[in-house]
Amino acid sequence: MKYDLVTFGEAMIRLSAPNHMRLEQARTLDVSVGGAEWNVAVNCARLGLKTAWVSRLVDNWSGQLVVNEARSHGVDASNVLWEKFDGVGRVRNGFYHLEIGAGPRSAAVTYDRGHTAVSQMTADMLDWKSLLGQARWLHVSGITPALSPSLAETVIEAFRTAAACGARTSYDLNYRGKLWTPQQAQETNAKIMPHVQVLIGNEEDFEKCLGLKAPGGDANYSKLDPEGYKGVVRQAIGKYPNLRMVGTTLRVAKTGLLNDWRTLLYDGDNFHLSRIYENLEIIDRVGGGDSFSSGVIYGALNDWPAAQSNEFAAAYSALAHTFPGDVNWATREEALKAAGGGGARISR
Repeated sequence: MKYDLVTFGEAMIRLSAPNHMRLEQARTLDVSVGGAEWNVAVNCARLGLKTAWVSRLVDNWSGQLVVNEARSHGVDASNVLWEKFDGVGRVRNGFYHLEIGAGPRSAAVTYDRGHTAVSQMTADMLDWKSLLGQARWLHVSGITPALSPSLAETVIEAFRTAAACGARTSYDLNYRGKLWTPQQAQETNAKIMPHVQVLIGNEEDFEKCLGLKAPGGDANYSKLDPEGYKGVVRQAIGKYPNLRMVGTTLRVAKTGLLNDWRTLLYDGDNFHLSRIYENLEIIDRVGGGDSFSSGVIYGALNDWPAAQSNEFAAAYSALAHTFPGDVNWATREEALKAAGGGGARISR
């Protein structure tokens, strides 16, 4: 196969306020790139997989920055579709703005992603059969179909084609209430889910995206109970027997800079709960879930047992919190060390 992994979705220019400032305080902004599927493609490339990221971008400085950054990490961006820049921005590339919280103040994200090139993409713009016939795995997040009805149909076609080609598939539900309603999410996901083998999502995602409510869940989803989550996973498996693995991250946000972190992965027979990373010091929490997805995919493509994949994904995603930006700069060896209980003494 040409690719171990193909991901499809939007990437944005990320503008973050430095030093825990509010955006209105800041007079300079840190510029980087982020987006769920872009993050997974980059992370998995850094772990050693052959990855490709598919999207549609306007051919201007922001589009070139997104692609150049992906290529710098070893991601194949040759399947990105380009739209000519009209000089005004009637069709554009997306941006998002981030404030990193501290103490009782949580991190905050604001989007500036309306009328983007990828949101206007249709399924016939790309030869999905040719692309996915060369791939072992397709990964998409629920953010992508939420961007527009035409993009939702494109995602559905990508999953149908991947299943027909024999590629393995994963879907991170990733509900975003700013982008669509639960009713819209459930209508679209009902067409995607029959083609999904690995599902990522928390209790809120299951309720809003699939209409499956965890028994005894917290109305604010502030604490995800592993036992309650097991109940909603069983509901999902009953409704979609094509699922082979279901996983989630479990976060307790004590402060904006101090979290407890662990992960849970179901392999069709058993639930595997990772070790707890207590009092995890947060440099940047954005992209932690994408790093979990990356670790699960990496383990599965290497034929690891589910318990091993989950411990690796937990360690890898915990390490992601220690770097600024969406990209996880941790190495495979660092994740294996952390998964094995290795300490944080200086490495010489």
